[in-house]
Amino acid sequence: MRALRIHEHGGPEVLRLEEAPDPVAGPGEVVVEVRACALNHLDLFVRAGIPGVTVGLPRILGSDIAGVVAATGQPVLLAPGMGCGRCHFCLAGRDNECRGYQLFGYQRDGGYAERVLAPERCLLPLPPGLDFAAAASLPLVFLTAWNMLVRRARIQAGQTVLVWAASSGVGIAALQIAKLWGCRVLATAGGEAKLALARQLGADAVFDHYHPTLPVARAVQQLVPGGVDVVVEHVGQASWNQSLRALAPNGVLVTCGATTGHEAQIDLRFLFARQLRLLGSYMGRRADLDTVLGLVAAGRLRPVVDRTFAWTEAAAAHRHLEARQQFGKVVLAWPA
Repeated sequence: MRALRIHEHGGPEVLRLEEAPDPVAGPGEVVVEVRACALNHLDLFVRAGIPGVTVGLPRILGSDIAGVVAATGQPVLLAPGMGCGRCHFCLAGRDNECRGYQLFGYQRDGGYAERVLAPERCLLPLPPGLDFAAAASLPLVFLTAWNMLVRRARIQAGQTVLVWAASSGVGIAALQIAKLWGCRVLATAGGEAKLALARQLGADAVFDHYHPTLPVARAVQQLVPGGVDVVVEHVGQASWNQSLRALAPNGVLVTCGATTGHEAQIDLRFLFARQLRLLGSYMGRRADLDTVLGLVAAGRLRPVVDRTFAWTEAAAAHRHLEARQQFGKVVLAWPA
Protein backbone atom coordinates (compact mmCIF):
# COMPACT_ATOMS: atom_id res chain seq x y z
CA MET A 1 0.00 0.00 0.00
CA ARG A 2 0.97 3.67 -0.25
CA ALA A 3 1.59 5.45 3.01
CA LEU A 4 3.07 8.63 4.43
CA ARG A 5 5.74 7.65 6.93
CA ILE A 6 8.35 9.44 8.99
CA HIS A 7 11.78 7.84 9.28
CA GLU A 8 13.24 10.66 11.37
CA HIS A 9 11.91 13.63 13.32
CA GLY A 10 11.80 17.12 11.85
CA GLY A 11 9.63 19.52 9.87
CA PRO A 12 6.83 18.66 7.43
CA GLU A 13 9.47 17.65 4.88
CA VAL A 14 10.12 14.39 6.79
CA LEU A 15 6.69 13.06 5.72
CA ARG A 16 7.67 10.56 3.04
CA LEU A 17 5.21 9.12 0.52
CA GLU A 18 6.27 5.53 -0.15
CA GLU A 19 5.25 1.92 -0.41
CA ALA A 20 4.67 0.19 2.93
CA PRO A 21 3.69 -3.38 3.82
CA ASP A 22 -0.03 -4.12 3.63
CA PRO A 23 -1.55 -4.72 7.07
CA VAL A 24 -2.73 -8.28 7.73
CA ALA A 25 -5.55 -8.84 10.20
CA GLY A 26 -5.09 -11.36 12.97
CA PRO A 27 -7.67 -12.64 15.48
CA GLY A 28 -9.84 -9.81 16.73
CA GLU A 29 -8.52 -7.37 14.11
CA VAL A 30 -9.75 -5.84 10.87
CA VAL A 31 -8.19 -3.90 8.02
CA VAL A 32 -9.84 -0.55 7.33
CA GLU A 33 -9.50 1.29 4.02
CA VAL A 34 -8.93 4.92 4.98
CA ARG A 35 -11.17 7.60 3.49
CA ALA A 36 -10.31 10.50 5.82
CA CYS A 37 -7.92 11.23 8.66
CA ALA A 38 -8.16 14.40 10.75
CA LEU A 39 -5.01 16.07 12.03
CA ASN A 40 -4.26 16.80 15.68
CA HIS A 41 -1.42 18.67 17.33
CA LEU A 42 -0.22 15.23 18.41
CA ASP A 43 0.69 14.61 14.75
CA LEU A 44 2.92 17.69 14.81
CA PHE A 45 4.53 16.68 18.09
CA VAL A 46 5.27 13.11 17.01
CA ARG A 47 6.62 14.30 13.68
CA ALA A 48 8.90 16.89 15.31
CA GLY A 49 9.94 14.60 18.16
CA ILE A 50 8.79 14.73 21.78
CA PRO A 51 11.61 15.37 24.28
CA GLY A 52 12.17 12.32 26.46
CA VAL A 53 9.81 10.11 24.42
CA THR A 54 10.94 7.43 22.00
CA VAL A 55 8.64 6.80 19.04
CA GLY A 56 9.14 3.64 17.03
CA LEU A 57 10.27 4.55 13.51
CA PRO A 58 9.26 4.42 10.76
CA ARG A 59 5.83 5.58 11.90
CA ILE A 60 2.57 6.31 10.09
CA LEU A 61 0.86 9.25 11.81
CA GLY A 62 -2.86 9.91 12.25
CA SER A 63 -5.21 9.20 15.19
CA ASP A 64 -8.63 10.21 13.82
CA ILE A 65 -9.63 7.75 11.10
CA ALA A 66 -12.79 7.14 9.07
CA GLY A 67 -13.14 4.61 6.29
CA VAL A 68 -14.62 1.25 5.33
CA VAL A 69 -13.88 -2.26 6.56
CA ALA A 70 -11.91 -3.85 3.74
CA ALA A 71 -13.61 -7.24 4.05
CA THR A 72 -17.21 -5.99 4.18
CA GLY A 73 -17.35 -2.40 2.89
CA GLN A 74 -18.99 -1.26 6.15
CA PRO A 75 -18.42 2.50 6.77
CA VAL A 76 -16.76 2.98 10.15
CA LEU A 77 -15.07 5.41 12.46
CA LEU A 78 -12.21 4.29 14.69
CA ALA A 79 -11.81 5.05 18.37
CA PRO A 80 -8.45 6.87 18.40
CA GLY A 81 -7.04 5.02 21.40
CA MET A 82 -7.28 1.64 23.05
CA GLY A 83 -6.31 -0.03 26.29
CA CYS A 84 -4.99 -3.57 26.60
CA GLY A 85 -8.49 -4.91 27.30
CA ARG A 86 -7.26 -7.13 30.15
CA CYS A 87 -6.04 -4.98 33.06
CA HIS A 88 -8.05 -3.73 36.05
CA PHE A 89 -8.60 -0.32 34.47
CA CYS A 90 -9.85 -1.73 31.17
CA LEU A 91 -12.14 -4.24 32.84
CA ALA A 92 -13.55 -1.40 34.97
CA GLY A 93 -14.33 0.64 31.85
CA ARG A 94 -11.52 3.11 32.57
CA ASP A 95 -9.46 2.15 29.54
CA ASN A 96 -7.84 5.60 29.18
CA GLU A 97 -6.07 4.88 32.50
CA CYS A 98 -4.56 1.64 31.18
CA ARG A 99 -0.77 1.59 31.45
CA GLY A 100 -0.67 0.01 27.99
CA TYR A 101 -2.98 2.57 26.35
CA GLN A 102 -2.08 3.17 22.71
CA LEU A 103 -3.04 5.85 20.20
CA PHE A 104 -3.14 5.40 16.45
CA GLY A 105 -0.32 7.42 14.91
CA TYR A 106 1.71 7.48 18.12
CA GLN A 107 2.35 4.08 19.71
CA ARG A 108 1.05 2.25 16.62
CA ASP A 109 0.64 3.08 12.93
CA GLY A 110 -2.25 5.37 12.09
CA GLY A 111 -4.31 6.77 9.26
CA TYR A 112 -1.85 8.49 6.91
CA ALA A 113 -2.07 5.45 4.66
CA GLU A 114 -4.41 3.68 2.28
CA ARG A 115 -5.15 1.01 4.89
CA VAL A 116 -4.81 0.65 8.65
CA LEU A 117 -4.92 -2.34 10.98
CA ALA A 118 -7.38 -1.89 13.87
CA PRO A 119 -8.67 -3.99 16.78
CA GLU A 120 -12.35 -4.83 16.28
CA ARG A 121 -13.17 -3.10 19.58
CA CYS A 122 -12.14 0.22 18.01
CA LEU A 123 -14.83 0.07 15.32
CA LEU A 124 -17.69 2.55 15.56
CA PRO A 125 -20.58 3.10 13.15
CA LEU A 126 -20.29 6.19 10.99
CA PRO A 127 -22.72 8.80 12.41
CA PRO A 128 -25.68 9.29 10.06
CA GLY A 129 -25.60 12.35 7.84
CA LEU A 130 -21.85 12.88 8.09
CA ASP A 131 -19.30 12.40 5.35
CA PHE A 132 -15.96 10.77 6.11
CA ALA A 133 -14.14 14.08 6.66
CA ALA A 134 -16.68 15.35 9.19
CA ALA A 135 -16.78 11.99 10.98
CA ALA A 136 -12.98 11.85 11.24
CA SER A 137 -13.08 15.28 12.93
CA LEU A 138 -14.97 13.91 15.94
CA PRO A 139 -13.29 11.21 18.01
CA LEU A 140 -10.13 12.48 19.69
CA VAL A 141 -11.18 16.04 20.46
CA PHE A 142 -14.76 15.34 21.54
CA LEU A 143 -13.68 12.38 23.68
CA THR A 144 -10.94 14.52 25.24
CA ALA A 145 -13.28 17.45 25.95
CA TRP A 146 -15.97 15.14 27.36
CA ASN A 147 -13.49 13.58 29.76
CA MET A 148 -12.21 17.00 30.80
CA LEU A 149 -15.57 18.55 31.53
CA VAL A 150 -17.92 15.70 32.42
CA ARG A 151 -15.62 13.13 34.03
CA ARG A 152 -12.89 15.29 35.57
CA ALA A 153 -14.32 18.77 36.23
CA ARG A 154 -17.89 17.40 36.77
CA ILE A 155 -19.50 20.52 35.36
CA GLN A 156 -22.97 21.51 36.46
CA ALA A 157 -25.71 23.60 34.90
CA GLY A 158 -25.37 27.28 35.70
CA GLN A 159 -21.59 27.28 36.03
CA THR A 160 -19.40 29.65 34.06
CA VAL A 161 -16.73 27.96 31.94
CA LEU A 162 -13.77 29.60 30.22
CA VAL A 163 -12.63 27.73 27.09
CA TRP A 164 -9.24 28.62 25.66
CA ALA A 165 -8.61 28.57 21.89
CA ALA A 166 -12.19 27.98 20.79
CA SER A 167 -11.03 27.65 17.18
CA SER A 168 -9.12 24.44 17.98
CA GLY A 169 -10.59 20.97 17.91
CA VAL A 170 -10.66 20.60 21.71
CA GLY A 171 -11.93 24.16 22.10
CA ILE A 172 -14.81 23.65 19.66
CA ALA A 173 -15.80 20.39 21.39
CA ALA A 174 -15.51 21.85 24.91
CA LEU A 175 -17.60 24.89 23.99
CA GLN A 176 -20.42 22.71 22.69
CA ILE A 177 -20.32 20.25 25.59
CA ALA A 178 -20.39 23.03 28.19
CA LYS A 179 -23.38 24.64 26.45
CA LEU A 180 -25.10 21.24 26.27
CA TRP A 181 -24.68 20.99 30.05
CA GLY A 182 -26.35 24.36 30.59
CA CYS A 183 -23.23 26.37 31.37
CA ARG A 184 -22.39 29.95 30.53
CA VAL A 185 -19.39 29.77 28.20
CA LEU A 186 -16.67 32.37 27.76
CA ALA A 187 -14.29 31.60 24.91
CA THR A 188 -10.98 32.91 23.64
CA ALA A 189 -9.76 33.00 20.05
CA GLY A 190 -7.29 34.95 17.96
CA GLY A 191 -8.80 37.71 15.81
CA GLU A 192 -12.26 38.99 14.97
CA ALA A 193 -13.10 36.32 12.41
CA LYS A 194 -12.52 33.48 14.88
CA LEU A 195 -14.32 35.33 17.66
CA ALA A 196 -17.39 35.67 15.43
CA LEU A 197 -17.32 31.94 14.64
CA ALA A 198 -17.04 31.11 18.35
CA ARG A 199 -20.17 33.17 18.96
CA GLN A 200 -21.95 31.25 16.21
CA LEU A 201 -21.08 28.02 18.01
CA GLY A 202 -22.78 29.32 21.15
CA ALA A 203 -20.18 31.24 23.16
CA ASP A 204 -21.88 33.76 25.46
CA ALA A 205 -18.84 36.08 25.43
CA VAL A 206 -15.54 36.04 23.57
CA PHE A 207 -12.07 37.44 24.21
CA ASP A 208 -9.14 37.92 21.85
CA HIS A 209 -6.23 36.16 23.51
CA TYR A 210 -3.85 38.24 21.37
CA HIS A 211 -5.27 41.58 22.59
CA PRO A 212 -2.27 43.86 23.13
CA THR A 213 -3.52 45.64 26.28
CA LEU A 214 -6.31 43.57 27.84
CA PRO A 215 -5.17 40.18 29.17
CA VAL A 216 -7.79 37.46 29.19
CA ALA A 217 -7.90 37.15 32.99
CA ARG A 218 -8.59 40.87 33.40
CA ALA A 219 -11.26 40.80 30.69
CA VAL A 220 -12.90 37.80 32.38
CA GLN A 221 -12.85 39.45 35.80
CA GLN A 222 -14.42 42.59 34.34
CA LEU A 223 -17.29 40.52 32.94
CA VAL A 224 -17.56 38.01 35.79
CA PRO A 225 -16.41 39.64 39.03
CA GLY A 226 -14.85 36.96 41.17
CA GLY A 227 -13.92 34.71 38.27
CA VAL A 228 -15.14 31.59 36.49
CA ASP A 229 -15.97 28.16 37.91
CA VAL A 230 -14.04 26.08 35.36
CA VAL A 231 -11.18 26.75 32.95
CA VAL A 232 -10.59 24.40 30.01
CA GLU A 233 -6.82 24.63 29.55
CA HIS A 234 -4.97 22.98 26.68
CA VAL A 235 -2.70 25.79 25.47
CA GLY A 236 -0.09 25.37 28.20
CA GLN A 237 2.71 27.72 29.07
CA ALA A 238 1.42 30.80 27.22
CA SER A 239 -1.98 30.79 28.96
CA TRP A 240 -1.29 29.10 32.30
CA ASN A 241 -1.02 32.19 34.52
CA GLN A 242 -4.03 33.83 32.86
CA SER A 243 -6.03 30.64 33.43
CA LEU A 244 -5.25 30.63 37.15
CA ARG A 245 -6.06 34.31 37.56
CA ALA A 246 -9.40 33.86 35.77
CA LEU A 247 -10.59 31.27 38.32
CA ALA A 248 -13.01 32.01 41.14
CA PRO A 249 -12.27 30.69 44.63
CA ASN A 250 -12.93 26.92 44.67
CA GLY A 251 -12.58 26.95 40.88
CA VAL A 252 -11.34 24.10 38.74
CA LEU A 253 -8.63 24.19 36.08
CA VAL A 254 -8.60 21.07 33.90
CA THR A 255 -5.82 20.58 31.38
CA CYS A 256 -5.19 18.07 28.61
CA GLY A 257 -2.29 19.60 26.69
CA ALA A 258 0.57 22.02 26.37
CA THR A 259 0.76 23.17 22.76
CA THR A 260 2.81 26.28 23.65
CA GLY A 261 5.15 24.58 26.12
CA HIS A 262 5.01 22.35 29.17
CA GLU A 263 6.83 24.48 31.76
CA ALA A 264 4.34 26.11 34.16
CA GLN A 265 4.74 27.79 37.53
CA ILE A 266 2.32 28.45 40.35
CA ASP A 267 2.40 30.36 43.62
CA LEU A 268 1.30 27.70 46.10
CA ARG A 269 -0.16 30.37 48.38
CA PHE A 270 -2.54 31.32 45.58
CA LEU A 271 -3.47 27.66 45.13
CA PHE A 272 -4.30 26.87 48.73
CA ALA A 273 -5.69 30.24 49.80
CA ARG A 274 -8.24 30.19 46.96
CA GLN A 275 -8.82 26.44 47.37
CA LEU A 276 -8.37 25.76 43.66
CA ARG A 277 -8.40 22.34 42.02
CA LEU A 278 -5.94 21.53 39.25
CA LEU A 279 -6.89 18.44 37.23
CA GLY A 280 -5.12 16.54 34.49
CA SER A 281 -7.07 14.74 31.80
CA TYR A 282 -5.94 12.23 29.18
CA MET A 283 -8.16 11.05 26.33
CA GLY A 284 -11.40 9.44 27.60
CA ARG A 285 -13.33 6.24 28.15
CA ARG A 286 -14.37 4.16 25.16
CA ALA A 287 -17.94 4.05 26.46
CA ASP A 288 -18.08 7.86 26.53
CA LEU A 289 -17.29 7.94 22.83
CA ASP A 290 -20.50 5.99 22.22
CA THR A 291 -22.37 8.64 24.21
CA VAL A 292 -20.76 11.45 22.22
CA LEU A 293 -21.62 9.86 18.88
CA GLY A 294 -25.20 9.41 20.04
CA LEU A 295 -25.39 13.15 20.74
CA VAL A 296 -23.90 13.84 17.31
CA ALA A 297 -26.51 11.60 15.69
CA ALA A 298 -29.21 13.53 17.59
CA GLY A 299 -27.85 16.84 16.28
CA ARG A 300 -26.82 18.11 19.73
CA LEU A 301 -23.08 18.11 19.02
CA ARG A 302 -21.40 18.64 15.67
CA PRO A 303 -17.93 18.53 14.17
CA VAL A 304 -16.46 21.57 12.46
CA VAL A 305 -14.16 21.06 9.46
CA ASP A 306 -11.85 23.93 8.58
CA ARG A 307 -10.24 22.56 5.44
CA THR A 308 -9.71 19.27 3.63
CA PHE A 309 -6.43 18.43 1.89
CA ALA A 310 -5.70 15.57 -0.48
CA TRP A 311 -3.65 13.01 1.42
CA THR A 312 -0.71 13.64 -0.90
CA GLU A 313 -0.68 17.21 0.48
CA ALA A 314 0.02 16.17 4.06
CA ALA A 315 3.02 18.49 4.41
CA ALA A 316 0.87 21.47 3.40
CA ALA A 317 -1.81 20.37 5.86
CA HIS A 318 0.80 20.26 8.66
CA ARG A 319 1.97 23.77 7.78
CA HIS A 320 -1.62 25.01 7.79
CA LEU A 321 -2.21 23.60 11.29
CA GLU A 322 1.10 24.92 12.58
CA ALA A 323 0.22 28.42 11.34
CA ARG A 324 -2.83 28.38 13.71
CA GLN A 325 -5.07 29.95 11.09
CA GLN A 326 -7.76 27.28 11.18
CA PHE A 327 -11.18 27.27 12.82
CA GLY A 328 -12.04 23.60 13.17
CA LYS A 329 -10.34 20.44 12.06
CA VAL A 330 -7.84 20.02 9.25
CA VAL A 331 -8.48 16.76 7.38
CA LEU A 332 -6.61 14.57 4.90
CA ALA A 333 -8.90 12.86 2.38
CA TRP A 334 -8.40 9.72 0.30
CA PRO A 335 -10.32 8.90 -2.88
CA ALA A 336 -12.68 5.93 -2.76
